[in-house]
Amino acid sequence: MGKVLAIANQKGGVGKTTTTVNLAASLAATKRKVLLIDLDPQGNATMGSGVDKSQLDNSVYELLTDRCTLEQALRRSEHGGYDLLPANGDLTAAEVELLDFKMKESRLRYALANVREKYDFILIDCPPSLNMLTINGLVAADGVIIPMQCEYYALEGLSALVNTIQRISSVLNPSLQIEGLLRTMYDPRNSLTREVSEQLSSHFGDRLYQTVIPRNVRLAEAPSYGMPVLMYDKQSRGAVAYLALAGELVRRTRKAAKQAAAVND
Repeated sequence: MGKVLAIANQKGGVGKTTTTVNLAASLAATKRKVLLIDLDPQGNATMGSGVDKSQLDNSVYELLTDRCTLEQALRRSEHGGYDLLPANGDLTAAEVELLDFKMKESRLRYALANVREKYDFILIDCPPSLNMLTINGLVAADGVIIPMQCEYYALEGLSALVNTIQRISSVLNPSLQIEGLLRTMYDPRNSLTREVSEQLSSHFGDRLYQTVIPRNVRLAEAPSYGMPVLMYDKQSRGAVAYLALAGELVRRTRKAAKQAAAVND
């Protein structure tokens, strides 16, 4: 059964969508079957995957509001090598419409129930706010990857996000946990960056990914061409970093599966 990971941070501009798209492509490059779900009405992950958000017949909006099946909404990212559940501005309406549905927080989880076994990883790009869409992403997920910059305000936002995850875990999704924290736009020459990084390491321990994502021009350019950086410039520091992150995630997942199997035996 595929591992479902929400990529979330209530603070915008931290590399959340960049991480979702490039991690999906890097996992696909290692021959994993990957589904990327765009839960952000901005549709940036959709466009970054090479799919035109203005030309969608069906999207995650129609799926969540029972207007189509998951198979009908599914698209393929040819550049990325993964399946995509796309989004556009229509998804904004789901915020209000979902209030009329029973089990409104679990719509995405039920929609994924029959396809989880088809994928090794399902990555959910959550909006940069705590709303009904983000809650659906967190309720559907096994774990949360938190991309963040190493700056003062990021620490403040992190504590709020951790509290949110704990509340959802206690009420709606007992299996939800923090999968890992990812340092993005990382510049080791900055003393504040190093200080915040050390604080994260002391507080979160091995949940902090060893891989760091550097500031990289190619990472910023790739979305405008509708492709992950691995296809845009596979030699770039950004592409190498996300391949390393994919490897670290696969190793962690394999280790956790072995430990779970040992406990069950």
